[in-house]
Amino acid sequence: MAKFELKLPKMGESVAEATLTNWLKEIGDTIEADEPVLEIATDKVDSEVPSEVDGILVEKLFNADDIVQVGQTIAIIETDGDDGATTEGSSQHTETPSKEVLKEVAAPVTASKETEKSTITSNDGRFYSPLVKNMASEEGISQSELDAISGTGKDGRVTKNDMVAYIESRGNASQQSNKQPATAIEAKNPAIASASAANASKPKAPVSVNGGDEIIEMTRMGKLIAHHMVESVSTSAHVQSFIEADVTNIWNWRKKNKDGFMKREGENLTFTPIFMEAVAKALKDFPMMNIALDGDRIIKRKNINLGMAAALPDGNLIVPVIKNADQLNLVGMSKAVNDLASRARDNKLKPDDIQGGTYTVTNVGTFGSIMGTPIINQPQVGILALGAIRKVPAVIETPEGDFIGIRYKMFLSHSYDHRVVNGALGGQFVKQVADYLEAWDVNREV
Repeated sequence: MAKFELKLPKMGESVAEATLTNWLKEIGDTIEADEPVLEIATDKVDSEVPSEVDGILVEKLFNADDIVQVGQTIAIIETDGDDGATTEGSSQHTETPSKEVLKEVAAPVTASKETEKSTITSNDGRFYSPLVKNMASEEGISQSELDAISGTGKDGRVTKNDMVAYIESRGNASQQSNKQPATAIEAKNPAIASASAANASKPKAPVSVNGGDEIIEMTRMGKLIAHHMVESVSTSAHVQSFIEADVTNIWNWRKKNKDGFMKREGENLTFTPIFMEAVAKALKDFPMMNIALDGDRIIKRKNINLGMAAALPDGNLIVPVIKNADQLNLVGMSKAVNDLASRARDNKLKPDDIQGGTYTVTNVGTFGSIMGTPIINQPQVGILALGAIRKVPAVIETPEGDFIGIRYKMFLSHSYDHRVVNGALGGQFVKQVADYLEAWDVNREV
């Protein structure tokens, strides 16, 4: 019998670790190739880790809520093969595992033993991983301090990133205590300084809970979204521009072509890929909307990767990305939109699917809203909200004069970062999107 080392696979350039959230197989269970063995969660998406071989699960090297580094061995699967041979992927090793493998396998056990000596413990139903306990011990963080840290992990678990952020803020607070507290403005305005101090020390109002109230714990994804939204609002200077677009030609064209498209491609022809195509064209016309801000540096993106807000099974939204959207024709755009939306609904998105976005589009019209003021998806500088398409009376200009007619119209709401995007650019960009929609060719073939 041979032993196969199941490792945490690479999940994207920026993902170095994941949290093991749930074992789907128990020791002794038979596993088939490509069958999911465990579930993991990153700070962006949840996914499954499948087995690469047929065999029997004989050893688990991590527990639920442990943090696993990319490339670390998670489990040992016994397979049919040469006795004593240990396989890793498609390669075979000698009968005796290498020192590196033994160290890697032993690492979680060693960490657990070290944390047993630590004074930090999991209490009140709150779990702390070995890594978090070690970091707390090394930094001299007390049990009470650790319990007060707001965790962004599953069920409020404190993650490595939470610890790093807390340690940095702790160090900054220590440095600031040795400096003059007033800024230049506060120094000139004692009243402002006094108000700032009062606001800083003002405790948050407690939330009362009555007997008939129901307490619902936020999901892990809900907590992450809340954190990202607050961070974005505090980072970017949000400004909005609105424009109304006449999409009657698009409405009639889609109605005429959707059945034929379904028969030929086996895909639904929705409005979303049409709108995404217009946005991609406008971004090529206004490349300074396709940027990111990193401190004082503006990064002008080479590729146009459109984020598309999609619904998750629990009702939250996630933003999968259509890579190189400007290079897709309408058929390709439709397939990409339908694929990402379907996998989002089935909770089957991969970490790479939601990375690398340069601009985001959200369809608030899906929920009946005629417009919205979306929050920018950092570190991007703009996001476009598509309102509901409405049948409305409108003034129609003709050579013979003006008259009232029934038209299909929608609002486009553009939120942009006023630190780097001025009102002219923000307004011109959304107008260009509207112009592309209104100039739709009713004779276009798909």
